[in-house]
Amino acid sequence: MTLAATYLGANGWLLEVGSLRILVDPWLRGMLSFPPGPWFLRGELGTEQPIPGDLDLLLLTQGLADHAHPATLRLLPRDLPVVGSAAAARVVKSLGFHAVTELKPGESSQHQQLTIRATAGAPVPQVENGYLLHHPDGQLYLEPHGFLDPSLPPQRLDAVITPMVDLGLPLAGAFVKGCTVVPELVKRFQPRTVLASTSGGDVRFEGALSGLLQMAGSAAETATCLPAETRWLNSSPGERYQLR
Repeated sequence: MTLAATYLGANGWLLEVGSLRILVDPWLRGMLSFPPGPWFLRGELGTEQPIPGDLDLLLLTQGLADHAHPATLRLLPRDLPVVGSAAAARVVKSLGFHAVTELKPGESSQHQQLTIRATAGAPVPQVENGYLLHHPDGQLYLEPHGFLDPSLPPQRLDAVITPMVDLGLPLAGAFVKGCTVVPELVKRFQPRTVLASTSGGDVRFEGALSGLLQMAGSAAETATCLPAETRWLNSSPGERYQLR
């Protein structure tokens, strides 16, 4: 029985669920930029991560470059099965991936013994995906911006992967809502483990927008709202965490 997660920095994870190895939202090599160009917002990794081998599935929550990073995706085999949001599906298809399953919130897909249910995620600006993963070896929920689909019923999960800080812009408000979502996630899913995501990984941002980004809270502060029986992990890049 295997349920484990290795943090790859930024939004990236390698999930081991049973015999499956699932790569999530990888940005492992090179820089990224957001429209209208690098002058506006450019990101660089402090430490690059190796491309994991023996992958069974690529799972993408969003089509933005920090989730579906073209330079990283080009290093993956084009016959690797992909499950992603509509925007992510467009990115991987443009790069030549041909086993692509597009999921809208509320839709599900089966990959061997793994059931993947897409949930309503962040509006950036179109609504992207979170995912509920169900497998005989464990159950896990992830959404990288802290947007919890209100239609999800209460259920017990082994782990949730979520931001534990807020990140936003003046006037526009928070586009990552870790501080506010964690209490609701714990109430809804009663997870054994909460893994902090999104804000880590030794990422440096530059450009006109970078000076306006505002972070509120910390993982340690957010963790104070967790029940005593819930383990929380301030995820470190390259570290593998056994979840069950």
